[in-house]
Amino acid sequence: MLAQYQCVAFYRRPLPHLDEPERSVFLTWRLRGSLPPHRPFPATLSSGQAFVAMDRLLDQTRAGPFYLRQPALADMVVEAIHYGDTVLGHYALHAFVVMPNHVHLLITPAVALCTLTKPLKGITAKRANAMLALTGSSFWQDESYDHLVRQADEFDKIRNYIEENPVRAGLAATASEYKWSSAGGATGGSPADQGVCPTIARQP
Repeated sequence: MLAQYQCVAFYRRPLPHLDEPERSVFLTWRLRGSLPPHRPFPATLSSGQAFVAMDRLLDQTRAGPFYLRQPALADMVVEAIHYGDTVLGHYALHAFVVMPNHVHLLITPAVALCTLTKPLKGITAKRANAMLALTGSSFWQDESYDHLVRQADEFDKIRNYIEENPVRAGLAATASEYKWSSAGGATGGSPADQGVCPTIARQP
């Protein structure tokens, strides 16, 4: 539950999390029940490989909830994403996409990840449940995936990965046609193409 989510510098759940404010981060979370329960991933997979496997399943699955296909719900999540950037100042937003059953962000946090994800996921869950008349239900899966961006070329690859997600999933012919992304109608273009300069962690 959100109330039990604690901020620490490093913590382990099914996927590892690194918390370094002011370093660019690739962040993903999904709707609760969007993948089969207790779906195993081989122990030999790295966290990055496990993420890719999960993301492909999310794009290909024909079961589970797809609440974010509803334009009003997707609009609400996009609005909340921008609010965390422009009003709360929790992060600098570089790229995003709201898919039918999951969300990708590329951000540079100004606060600990749990400080920004808790209100973002909490308020969108509350509003979505009210819109769907599902008040009291869990909307988002508790688990999130985050990846620290360490190189400038990796930043560009992740931004492209995010903005091309609707194309890979067959939801749009081009990234700019998909409204609920930083490449589409929600923002009129990627902030990464407007002089945004992310902070990249130095190689160890």
